[in-house]
Amino acid sequence: MGFFKKLTSRFTRDKEETDTYKEGMKKTRQSFTEKINDLIARYRQVDEDFFEELEEALIMSDVGVATVMDLIEDLRFEVQRRNIKDTAEVVDVISEKLVDIYYNEDDEDIEEINLQEDDLTVILVVGVNGVGKTTSIGKLAAQLKNDGKKVVLAAGDTFRAGAIDQLEEWGKRAEVEVVKQAEGSDPAAVIFDGIKAARSRDADVLICDTAGRLQNKVNLMNELEKIQRIIKREVPDAPHEVLLVLDATTGQNALSQAKTFSEATDVSGIVLTKLDGTAKGGIVLAIRNEMDIPVKLVGFGEGINDLKPFDAHGFVFGLFADMIEQQEEEEV
Repeated sequence: MGFFKKLTSRFTRDKEETDTYKEGMKKTRQSFTEKINDLIARYRQVDEDFFEELEEALIMSDVGVATVMDLIEDLRFEVQRRNIKDTAEVVDVISEKLVDIYYNEDDEDIEEINLQEDDLTVILVVGVNGVGKTTSIGKLAAQLKNDGKKVVLAAGDTFRAGAIDQLEEWGKRAEVEVVKQAEGSDPAAVIFDGIKAARSRDADVLICDTAGRLQNKVNLMNELEKIQRIIKREVPDAPHEVLLVLDATTGQNALSQAKTFSEATDVSGIVLTKLDGTAKGGIVLAIRNEMDIPVKLVGFGEGINDLKPFDAHGFVFGLFADMIEQQEEEEV
């Protein structure tokens, strides 16, 4: 069975998830599929020129140079091993290899949020201003509450004007409590209060907002390190997740942000916002392959329910949905 068929059988069982990735990745797919279709139309045989142009098409989709080199190397090997001559057959192998590159040697549970069974789960959320950090916290809180968890939010972004009010508004929408202090307060003190409040209210999850002033990089990184020390002192095995929020529309800039924040915090997962708003969704693979950080959540819209658990198979399905449907029609 070809990999396209495996993706189809996996995703047609869950129409909602199928539609989420199909619609959410429309811009990326149209750009990517156009390039691939053009290549197949111009090259009937798999040769060196085909690989070179494929390499360029993948880089243009922000898959990342290092990731593309790994992928092309794997493709060359598979094409030779399977004796593939027709360029149309390579597309199925590309989809398979993209999933392989994402998971590498890891299990698929790398995408799941690490929630503690019988104790407080502390989630630290980091990222620069403007990427949708506070919005993502509100959506995640609503998601966890819908799953039956008692959630508390800590308003640790005390410097950006309106950040506390914004988190409070999301707290109301998600129907969860927000722990705050006055604007300009010590963020670590707010997180400390948040832990105490979460403990006293017997909460399941504490989600901590943080500042994102990258122009004051040294101060910001020192602040994040201090917050982590406070958390570890109060909850020794925490934070259980450090989620870095990145805006998918910023492409390679998102990758550089991932590198910067990884220097100061043990980033354990990515929340990728605005994936529906970019033609360069390949950044998902670049972050995973070059930073060894899994994408755990993706944003496909503005609504409170539009933050979804990431699924690499779903991502690749969304990337090739048009080609998969075309192949099915040809087989009927």
